[in-house]
Amino acid sequence: MIVHNVELVISAVRPDQYPEDGLPEFALAGRSNVGKSSFINKMIGRKSMARISSKPGKTQTLNFYKIEEKLFYVDVPGYGYAKVSKSEREAWGKMIERYITGREQLKAVIQIVDLRHPPSRDDINMYDFMKHYGIPCIIIATKADKIPKGKWDKHKKIVRETLDMEKTDPLIVFSSETGLGKDAAWQEIEKRM
Repeated sequence: MIVHNVELVISAVRPDQYPEDGLPEFALAGRSNVGKSSFINKMIGRKSMARISSKPGKTQTLNFYKIEEKLFYVDVPGYGYAKVSKSEREAWGKMIERYITGREQLKAVIQIVDLRHPPSRDDINMYDFMKHYGIPCIIIATKADKIPKGKWDKHKKIVRETLDMEKTDPLIVFSSETGLGKDAAWQEIEKRM
């Protein structure tokens, strides 16, 4: 998809704030600092639409980005970040869970993991959560530019095995530096619209 028009429509914390356009939605989930904002910016061809923060745990709302009047990316708070109080983490958890399990427009969760490292316990929990609720997911293994190409298959295998991924779930090697994987990611998204 060629993206010309993107707008941040709302930063929501409750269902009554969610947009009512009825457009397909794709939630972006991942650990704090895994590169969700960089992924969004690369996918929509913008430098700073999604704020990239040096402080993990910055996203504290569900940010609805409307793309080409066709779909929404919904950036959810990053998980697994320790410097946020337990009660705040629990509140985010409830907000994310309510959105992911109750939103009819949600077509898939795009879970972002770091290709360089085995998925964390939080990554595994997130994937298991989606499987438990039967939510389609697309796994994006980002930061591929930081590893030699010859090692990608080995790292992909680690991601698949650690998450215990279903064979039908796509795993896309991605780099927000080079744009590698961008077309494949759009194909997976467009299939589900």
